[in-house]
Amino acid sequence: MDRDREESAFESSGRLDDRVLTALEEFHGRIAFSGLRRALRAHPESLSRALHRLEREGLVERAEGGYRALARDPKLDPANGARLRPIAHVRVPLGATPESVLGRLAGRWFGSLRWVGRIDRPSQRLLAWARRDGTGLVLLGIHGGSLRVYVPDEPGAADLTEAEDAAYELLGHAVEAMRPPPGDGSTVFLGPEPARASFEN
Repeated sequence: MDRDREESAFESSGRLDDRVLTALEEFHGRIAFSGLRRALRAHPESLSRALHRLEREGLVERAEGGYRALARDPKLDPANGARLRPIAHVRVPLGATPESVLGRLAGRWFGSLRWVGRIDRPSQRLLAWARRDGTGLVLLGIHGGSLRVYVPDEPGAADLTEAEDAAYELLGHAVEAMRPPPGDGSTVFLGPEPARASFEN
């Protein structure tokens, strides 16, 4: 009886190891522990053991910002932009660099959105969030001077409403992050100069 239980636990851990590795390979970046836990709906202790096993096998590396896969056999081609559905884009204000905007957003939670991690694509870096239960994955990046929000464009996905709601929620927080701090003197007027009042008689 104990042997059956041990074999069942071994098979279950093997499946979780495979799911962890698949998720890391698909993301092509650094995924936070909490992001993996939500995406896989895994118990924290089970996930921790799975990550330790994968690290020992040389398949996963713990790095700054989370975990990443070392064995690259991705199911999600990072060069294939067709797998992401653009939801919205906003011009980055003059004087704001992509690094500063992404730096203000990375690693933070926003409302119902929880930080998942960073996805590295050949053309850009994307940041990822999901809802507490792992649904509503939403991605954000800066490309061509615009901050862009995406959701995965999965074949057969019937209802994108939840993912789109998450995308718009994230967009609101991202626009706030692009706002210059009060009193830094970096406000830029893009229209004609305001008329100067004349007090001459």
